[in-house]
Amino acid sequence: MKAIVLTAYGDVDKLEPRNLPEPVTGPGEIKVRIAGASINPVDYKLRSGALKTMMPLDLPAVLGRDASGTVVETGTGVTRFKVGDRVLGLVMGAYAERVVAKEEAWAKVPAKLDLIDAGALPLVLLTGAQLVEEALDPRRGDVVLVTGAAGAVGRVAVFAAKARGAKVWAGVRRSQLAEASGLGAEGVVALDDPAAVERLPMLDGIADTVGGETLEGLLHKVKKGGTIASVVGASSGASALGLVVRAMWAHADAARLTALAGAVAAGELVIPIARRLPLAEAREAQRIAEHHAGGKVLLLA
Repeated sequence: MKAIVLTAYGDVDKLEPRNLPEPVTGPGEIKVRIAGASINPVDYKLRSGALKTMMPLDLPAVLGRDASGTVVETGTGVTRFKVGDRVLGLVMGAYAERVVAKEEAWAKVPAKLDLIDAGALPLVLLTGAQLVEEALDPRRGDVVLVTGAAGAVGRVAVFAAKARGAKVWAGVRRSQLAEASGLGAEGVVALDDPAAVERLPMLDGIADTVGGETLEGLLHKVKKGGTIASVVGASSGASALGLVVRAMWAHADAARLTALAGAVAAGELVIPIARRLPLAEAREAQRIAEHHAGGKVLLLA
């Protein structure tokens, strides 16, 4: 099968198209013929070596956490899927024509959702939802801020926090204010406008997708005992201020993925797609995604 292989840590020139043996389907696993696979920040951070201490790769390696496609084989013990089913899943090694993963990593693609475009969804849907539901865990009426709310993960976090009954503020750059006004949040704030930040109400918590100086500059707006939940690492100053700090990594959850994909299919949650490129153009796809494409970048296998 055709696949894109990372041969060494470095720039996009370390991604090479190769022919590899098809993966073998084991017990409790399904094999999927890939239709769509998307680029996520973790992909280019793994490629560059920025995460090699935390998440070392056994090089050469095939990157890619998101996959959508059609089931072509099921392993022994699989009960939820059959050959021909349309699925999306949180996997490893999705920059390829075939991928194998455990049954619990997959969900069925809703009938109204394009199969290729479904490849943009698994990681951002689960990351955004789990950031709010498991790490932030707001109560009804809590006032929470989502940083990077115009991004894919941020959009899902806003959606999940609203579903919890929280009063949600969408934090974005000034250039994104108009875009963020359509997210249905209680309010929108430009995080690169210090005066606007000062006008924020006191917060019960922050669902953070940005980190760094942006997050540090918001800590004084969080009530003592409030929660900082982040997908980009713990805040250096939050604990000293008496705040609860929870870092979060996405994990497979078939039931939640099914529900969230249904929300996308129904138009209740929108994840913009900026570009769709052939698998062979993975270098260009990563380059575009890494430099803020304004939406998800998809590889078409």
